[in-house]
Amino acid sequence: MNWLTNFVRPKLRALVARKEAPENLWTKCPKCEQMLFTKDLEANQSVCTHCGHHMRVRPLQRLPHLFDEGKYELHPLPKVPVDPLKFRDMERYDARLKKAQAKGDGATEALVVASGTMGGRLAIVAAMDFGFIGGSMGTAVGEGLVMAAEMAVARKAPLIAISASGGARMQEGILSLMQLTRTTIAVGMVKEAGLPYISVLTDPTTGGVSASFAMLGDIHIAEPDAIIGFAGPRVIESTIRQELPEGFQRSEYLLEHGMVDLVVHRHKLRETLMRLTALLSGPAGAESRALAAPSR
Repeated sequence: MNWLTNFVRPKLRALVARKEAPENLWTKCPKCEQMLFTKDLEANQSVCTHCGHHMRVRPLQRLPHLFDEGKYELHPLPKVPVDPLKFRDMERYDARLKKAQAKGDGATEALVVASGTMGGRLAIVAAMDFGFIGGSMGTAVGEGLVMAAEMAVARKAPLIAISASGGARMQEGILSLMQLTRTTIAVGMVKEAGLPYISVLTDPTTGGVSASFAMLGDIHIAEPDAIIGFAGPRVIESTIRQELPEGFQRSEYLLEHGMVDLVVHRHKLRETLMRLTALLSGPAGAESRALAAPSR
């Protein structure tokens, strides 16, 4: 009896037991609601294989698809005071930052600055991370954008900003709002140096980011069906007391009304950026190759 209980029964239970699938094995498309194998989705740059919906993607997942051979150098952001206002809402701001950093896949803030070559030309990319406190812009993001602009001027390289943000970071109050001016001045530095500044607008680009550097590009590129605007549609409807047209604040609507220049599929973003930087810059020469970032 002990042999049956201790050996046979556990073997039978192991054979018929239901195996638990990993939690992140499948991802549900928010648009068509199809279940997608997560590895296949990531291989497709987080674009739904059924309906083509562009899901939100974090900078470290995006950058390898932009640079030559997927190689680039990350640049640490300048250090700024943490929680200068000692802000507290549902939890302390410094605790919220630590929690976001723990989930950030190595990201320390809502902006990542990288350099590398695109089609043989050096480019500086400042990419926002909506997964980090909603991509909100505080002093660290402002400092990072200024650093990226100064780097572009010093290396005579185009600056590419990829926006994904809910706006200014309320936990930093007026210090966050000051970044609108600072990032605008930073973009002006790049333009005064005669260098291209390309703005890529992804879902969502709203609030203080759309009111500053995101809408100051020489060329504005938007991903399909991205929400782009300042205030949300419900706020606008309650203010003007009118129903908004269908597709309002979406990329295609803004393209039709002249607010963006191109709506580009994520798979074609790299080649589009290569073509635009080639048109706006001189030929790729030895200087660009010499200043190119080392492999990551």
